[in-house]
Amino acid sequence: MIKRNGETLSSIETNRLLLRPWRETDVKDLYEYAQNDLVGPNAGWQPHKNIEESKSIIEMFIEQEYVYAIELKENEKVIGGIGMYYRYPNPEIKELKQMEIGYVLNPKYWGHGYVPEAVKNLLNYGFQTLHLDLIWCGHYDFNNNSKRVNEKCGFKFKFIKEEILEMLDHKRVKTHYYNINRNEYDIRTVSAKNT
Repeated sequence: MIKRNGETLSSIETNRLLLRPWRETDVKDLYEYAQNDLVGPNAGWQPHKNIEESKSIIEMFIEQEYVYAIELKENEKVIGGIGMYYRYPNPEIKELKQMEIGYVLNPKYWGHGYVPEAVKNLLNYGFQTLHLDLIWCGHYDFNNNSKRVNEKCGFKFKFIKEEILEMLDHKRVKTHYYNINRNEYDIRTVSAKNT
């Protein structure tokens, strides 16, 4: 556990993963996947040009709440990142306590179910510890991997919004937004316990 702004941030442990606060020593693992063309553009940012860029991003992550490195427990390697952010894709329901989950994963580790495992545990944290009413997740129209993760984790499709990605040379994209509310989460959790 570490202290940030007087608050103790703990890690979230899953079967195979440790979701934990970022450390400066994670820079090589971050750069390994952040320089890959398959990662950044799918998440709305340019691939990192050098390890110094990854270092500055880690410094930013360290200052943010609810932003975690995804560490593979078997070898203590950081294989991705996941976080929850205060965002309001639908301004008509801004009164609800809500956040949006975002994630990236090193392509070497795609296809093993690591992201759904991380997302499901972050959902538990969001609803049970942070007492959120609603959690969002989205993907760009060209990112079918994230679409499958969203559906697998129980998110329900809500709408498509055209957006401009400033960090991707102002590329115009269609973002598909999904969410899950506390009631849906509670029903799903009870159902899972009874099977």
